[in-house]
Amino acid sequence: MQTSTLTTKGQVTIPVELRKRLGLHPGDQVGFLVEDGEVRLVRRERRVEAAFGICKAKVSVADEEMEEAIRSRAGK
Repeated sequence: MQTSTLTTKGQVTIPVELRKRLGLHPGDQVGFLVEDGEVRLVRRERRVEAAFGICKAKVSVADEEMEEAIRSRAGK
């Protein structure tokens, strides 16, 4: 078992071996789950790819139409 010490600010350092196993990097978000009196640390997805597909469009637009709309608004 890996251990860490709680600071006076309530912070702990996640040991390097665990950061590597979870693929954690500076700036990543983690979540905490309490189950049966124990705390589980979970990696949170923050990348754009993780949210792909959660929004559904009511209208489909062709690439050319989208590019034209961008060009016309960029000129204003």
